[in-house]
Amino acid sequence: MAHDNWSLMALLPLEIFDLVSLWHTYRIPIILTTFTILIILRTALHIRASREKGIASLPPSPKFSIERKGFLGDTKASEKAPRRIVGGLKKRNSLGENATPEDQKVQVLVFFSSLTGTTEKTAKLFTEQVIKSQADSAVFHEAQLLDLSYIDYDDYFITPPKDKSSIQYFYIILIPTYNIDTVLDNFLEHLRETHNDFRIDTAPLARLLGYSVFGFGDREGWPTEEEGFCSQAREVDKWMAKLTGRKRAFPLGMGDAKTDALERLREWREGVEDVLANIAETGGLGEGVVGSGDAVESDVEDEDVAEDGGELLFEEQTLARRKTKAQKSGLNDLEDIGGTLNKSTSMSDSSEPLEIDFTTYSKGAQPPSPAITKEMVPKNSPTYDALTKQGYSIVGSHSGVKICRWTKSALRGRGSCYKYSFYGIASHQCMETTPSLSCSNKCVFCWRHGTNPVGTTWRWVIDPPELIFEGVKAGHYKKIKMMRGVPGVRAERFAEAMRIRHCALSLVGEPIFYPHINAFTAMLHKERISSFLVCNAQHPDQLAALNPVTQLYVSIDASNRESLRRIDRPLHRDFWERFQRCLDILRERRFEQRTVFRLTLVKGFNIDDEAEGYADLVQRGLPAFVEVKGVTYCGTTSSAGAGLTMQNVPFYEEVCAFVEALNTALARRGLDYGIAAEHAHSCCVLIASTRFKREGKWHTRIDYEKFFELLESGEKFTPEDYTGPETPEWATWGNGGFDPRDERVHRRGKNKVALTESQGALMKGKD
Repeated sequence: MAHDNWSLMALLPLEIFDLVSLWHTYRIPIILTTFTILIILRTALHIRASREKGIASLPPSPKFSIERKGFLGDTKASEKAPRRIVGGLKKRNSLGENATPEDQKVQVLVFFSSLTGTTEKTAKLFTEQVIKSQADSAVFHEAQLLDLSYIDYDDYFITPPKDKSSIQYFYIILIPTYNIDTVLDNFLEHLRETHNDFRIDTAPLARLLGYSVFGFGDREGWPTEEEGFCSQAREVDKWMAKLTGRKRAFPLGMGDAKTDALERLREWREGVEDVLANIAETGGLGEGVVGSGDAVESDVEDEDVAEDGGELLFEEQTLARRKTKAQKSGLNDLEDIGGTLNKSTSMSDSSEPLEIDFTTYSKGAQPPSPAITKEMVPKNSPTYDALTKQGYSIVGSHSGVKICRWTKSALRGRGSCYKYSFYGIASHQCMETTPSLSCSNKCVFCWRHGTNPVGTTWRWVIDPPELIFEGVKAGHYKKIKMMRGVPGVRAERFAEAMRIRHCALSLVGEPIFYPHINAFTAMLHKERISSFLVCNAQHPDQLAALNPVTQLYVSIDASNRESLRRIDRPLHRDFWERFQRCLDILRERRFEQRTVFRLTLVKGFNIDDEAEGYADLVQRGLPAFVEVKGVTYCGTTSSAGAGLTMQNVPFYEEVCAFVEALNTALARRGLDYGIAAEHAHSCCVLIASTRFKREGKWHTRIDYEKFFELLESGEKFTPEDYTGPETPEWATWGNGGFDPRDERVHRRGKNKVALTESQGALMKGKD
């Protein structure tokens, strides 16, 4: 190989041969010299650049400053002097890094809460005015109005809505303040929990363009802000400032509902509209906007002192942040309840029980809360007025009783409800009551129109069970006596109605929410009153501690997590886990008492393609019975706001088709169930375990006397031990379920006719 190389070199010209020889001889000095020269050049260039940068950073000369300020009268006089910006970096364009306002769209969302309807009307008018003011702008989508009672907070107050990348959102919140527990308490708790949740970003709503809050108050009840004027609005404003990264676009507005609320709202709206106009022009809130984050305007929202570039922000507010304002318990409703408000509720009674936490059943014990003396439903509250107008008798501070339409119907011989067909309960001898008017769900089909209190913890005065028991009986009998002069009431049934034999703990709210529910049911059983208790599957600890009742219901309103969230709108974050745990508890107790799954079918929500899902839930809980009932529409504005209309009410034929599909799905899983009975008039069908089928006949009714004997014996017993007589033929599947001894009266002037088998089969859910 070496021979070949020398042969090739021999062919090269003499000059090239000499260069190659020189390179091999001096290559090391050449490389070192070249490297040294490059290092020297690089160092010289670096020194020169540093010197130029230092000169550029020096302050301007006096002459330059004078010229900039305009004292020399030249062309530079019109230029502004450089500004020193204190408080952080310049804010980005809220519409995007490179976007212009014309490229983006702004969606204004107006949130409100209303109990008596006044704030709702004001919010609607306000939204119309905002829409009108933006009519000539191509930047804005039409403003939307949203009721806080009918939205999922996770969709709006953990992250902004995710529709299109080109849409930015601006929140406007209009709320009154109440002296009772309402959805606003839950809303505030949600904001507080979101801010304190370590899994969520400190400012998860920072992508909002901005927000602003207006509160309606009553200075007659609360003369000053320190004494509680618009306290809930101020709390919302504080937490929104934290969650948005201080994007308060306009200061908190407040108005007295009795005097100047509309005038103050008009002024505040004009200010908000100016901010929105500025957003449309510049794409952001700008810098130095009044109310865009100063801590003094939001009380203690800046407890965690912010730092930016080594300069302490808002340091002059240190003293203000240390001030803590005591929460007033004597809060008055500040919407439109006038001079009947309570102004003297006290928090000084330390003998009251501590708040009971029902929120996190699976977590460790929480520290005790301060003593609570607030009433759930004060007599001078709008909740009390709303419930009494609906026919409730309020007992104590948190219980209620009411007679249903089936009680009135049975007294007149026009038929009892499905409980008579299925279980032998005569409606005119049944008392419908609840020891807790508060609930932890906001179901779209709730009959109470959102007027009952809501909450995840018991934080009210606790009435003794003796007071509730005697009070609800007195209230029930009083209402029965009022039926004495109603035409058509049968004397023998009126006499029977004066002896309560059954109690349906399903009126409103959550019965097992009441801390002394076992003592209350014991009083019922002592007087040989059967107990039919309905719970919403959100309180597993209380359900597990419940003593046996005659029949235990769990509401199963959806077959999956998403449907349950849309229909029941639960307040608990871990609602699905709670729900599943309650099903497990029913499975564990299925041989101690009769257990029932109650399915309320809402067309468009939980019927289509969900029979298989419900079958899985039945397989998990193995209840004794499954009641399938079509929803009853109340025809209220609140229901419409929740997305429920008459179109969501299934016809009876649709309910029957669903029941057959569910029964088939159960059989496919090898579960021993069958369709046992029906009550077409209630749009209700009963699926029963074959445990209650003897010699080919269904025995779904209850031997109530036997139940009390077994209960009093103190011995263990099973549901089969107090199974009653055979289910009547007229109540079984395919026969309508209307008692032939009664007569059916059609509405709208139709003649009274006995319900026949064919009529029962054709009844619709709305009847």
